[in-house]
Amino acid sequence: MVEVYLNGRFVGDVENAKEFTDRIKQDRRSGALSSEVNVYFDGALNQVQVESSRGRCRRPLIVVRDGMPLLTDRHVKQLQKGEASWSDLIAQGVVEFLDAGEEENSLIAFSDQEITPEHTHLEISPLAMLGVVTSLIPYGDYIQSARLIIGSRNLKQSLGMYASNFSLRMDMDVNLLHYPQMPLVQTVMHELSEYAAHPSGQNIVVAILSYKGYNMEDAVIINKGSIERGFGRSTYFRPAVTEELRYSGGLMDTIGTPDKDVKGYKSERDYRLLEDDGIVHPEAVVKEEDVIIGKTSPPRFLSNLEEYSLASNIRRESSVSLRHGEEGVVDFIAITENEEGNKLVQVRLRDQRIPEIGDKFVSRHGQKGVVGLIVPESDMPFTASGVKPDLLFSPHGIPSRMTISHLIELIGGKTAALSGRMIDGTTFSAEPEAAIRKELCALGFNEAGTETMYNGVTGEVFEAKIYVGEMYYLKLKHMVANKIHSRARGPIQLLTRQPTEGRAKEGGLRLGEMEKDTFVAHGASLLLKERFDSDRTIVPVCEGCGVIAIYDTLKDKRYCPMCGENVEINDIEISYAFKLILDEFKSLGIYPKLQLKSKY
Repeated sequence: MVEVYLNGRFVGDVENAKEFTDRIKQDRRSGALSSEVNVYFDGALNQVQVESSRGRCRRPLIVVRDGMPLLTDRHVKQLQKGEASWSDLIAQGVVEFLDAGEEENSLIAFSDQEITPEHTHLEISPLAMLGVVTSLIPYGDYIQSARLIIGSRNLKQSLGMYASNFSLRMDMDVNLLHYPQMPLVQTVMHELSEYAAHPSGQNIVVAILSYKGYNMEDAVIINKGSIERGFGRSTYFRPAVTEELRYSGGLMDTIGTPDKDVKGYKSERDYRLLEDDGIVHPEAVVKEEDVIIGKTSPPRFLSNLEEYSLASNIRRESSVSLRHGEEGVVDFIAITENEEGNKLVQVRLRDQRIPEIGDKFVSRHGQKGVVGLIVPESDMPFTASGVKPDLLFSPHGIPSRMTISHLIELIGGKTAALSGRMIDGTTFSAEPEAAIRKELCALGFNEAGTETMYNGVTGEVFEAKIYVGEMYYLKLKHMVANKIHSRARGPIQLLTRQPTEGRAKEGGLRLGEMEKDTFVAHGASLLLKERFDSDRTIVPVCEGCGVIAIYDTLKDKRYCPMCGENVEINDIEISYAFKLILDEFKSLGIYPKLQLKSKY
């Protein structure tokens, strides 16, 4: 007897597991059972698992019976004419969805040439094993699998035309590439996903060589002339939003330029860009700390006495100003209402981003690189025909990573650019590399993809032949302008008296244990002391009982809460965080006694 489980729950036994599973599959294909049901026979445990629960990953496959796929040329013609649809194929049992369990009992053929009588299913296309984004990578069968995954992640982070109605939208943190292009080396997925509507990269000339060591460790070198002609240029959009909230007691916020008697009024300079309605004007150039929407709110805490006094009329300042490190131009202003009918103001800022040192660029094969140097066009190496590459890629990025597809795309792009046609680089069914090389040779170039290049500074011929070609490069959203951060003195937290956290709050740069070790190794004791006193505080400590004493500022006296006044009290320099933990111990009923010793 074989146990049967439905969604992990025992429901009964069957005598013949094969007959039972075959019957379920047959009923599913004929439509008697839901197409959502999957069945799996586990021979090791002698169990049949029937699954119909939500959240399973399932994929479509063509059913094979007696060594013949059920999908015929007739079906394909019907699909092409629009007489049949995908759901018809599922209803007829020609195509079915398998989950991970049922796949264990299946033998799936990669292509129809491989089918034997033992096979149960056929792949619709080998490309279907990849996701939508991963199948955009050309020559994916010539690349290490880990790099293919990294390449798909990079595509998701690339800048492009995310939506054609971007000018009417208020989206958070949006980047827009100014001159996006379609790749010259494409896959079938570019057409299926309508990639032309939202491209996210540019075709550039790439040469694989070192240049004064500035493209070591995955860095890339960019031609300054290419940047001036628009390569990698993008705009960063960010909205600022505020609304007039209503509070209990009939009080509410007011959007407008705050009066000088408002609590927390900033300087007049901060409000200089606001118009009569308290909102910044379009195309205003704004920097950090500038107010873009003026707003005042009622006082936060109303006591019973204040309600009837004049003091309750003092409102507080709650304007929206630019955060630390932000700047840009006011691009678009929307004044509307929210669901509750309160006034809502949205201001969109834009900031043009021109590629600079530290920005991240990547090919579609997971070959990422940060700009290490921007070279004047006159100093760039050039080919015998006078072509100057837009980007120099380090040769050390290829051997260990085995991204052969990166090299093939260079040749494919070069052939596409010279012949004026797109190259099909679909994974598992791409144009063969040999044919591309032959075509490149017919166009008058070396089939190996190498060319003689000259030093741009001295004009001398490079001894080695340089591998150069055309490639689709992406600019990623990781830009140095969004990440650069430094701080000298600045705001501290109320509780711990340590610097605030994070770039937006002008936070401190934390030193860890390992960073401390480097100071110790260098013998930089004063630097070590300076770095570790962000919350230095001086507290009076009682010599008698070892607890923190009290300093009365009015009487200018020190006394101990336990021993009184007639005891020796000394000032000690400690970290404020240490003082907090002593207070924590006291609250737990533990007596933390500090034993003082003379330094000398």
